[in-house]
Amino acid sequence: MRLIMLGAPGAGKGTQAKKVAEAYGIPHISTGDIFRANIKNGTELGKKAKSYMDAGGLVPDELVCDLVADRIAQDDCAKGFILDGFPRTIPQAEALDAAVAKLGCQVDYAVNVDVPDSVIVNRMGGRRACVGCGATYHIEFNPPKTEGICDVCGKELILRDDDKPETVQNRLRVYHEQTQPLIDFYEKKGVLMTVDGTRSMDEVFGEIKEKLGE
Repeated sequence: MRLIMLGAPGAGKGTQAKKVAEAYGIPHISTGDIFRANIKNGTELGKKAKSYMDAGGLVPDELVCDLVADRIAQDDCAKGFILDGFPRTIPQAEALDAAVAKLGCQVDYAVNVDVPDSVIVNRMGGRRACVGCGATYHIEFNPPKTEGICDVCGKELILRDDDKPETVQNRLRVYHEQTQPLIDFYEKKGVLMTVDGTRSMDEVFGEIKEKLGE
């Protein structure tokens, strides 16, 4: 089973990707993990990616696609994989199709975790991170025992800049401009699966499993 996870920042697609990977015994692959593994192992692709990252730039599409193609061709992906955070654009999606076709298969489903922007802004605005150990909380869904204090190390909890409403709204705007077209792309191919991401993690996962026919 070859799956792609789609969804705006804060929609919970990463959490669902991990749950699906565990349930179906397939690798959960994120571009960040691929970059780190290749850089750590000193591969040629890793060295190229590191040069862009060290300069504070974005890794070009072509290189990202090469890294993903190399990863999904590995033995542990023989029975499938779930991609989280890739593709982000139509050219990346087309490159992925070509890479998967070389392996003699195709993308089975693109799972879109659908959450309205207003819900995402509220969700992320409620996150709190510990300045000491990095533990994360949510003032509504996963509050600390003592308000503003980390359960683990007792240090202060803060609202990170990434989670401030204005930052989240900007990230959502970029998402809709760049990544939303992927939903149309996979819908036209007949492989789009949309699930309601506003419910609990277990309910969302249950809908995904049901739609996968498992």
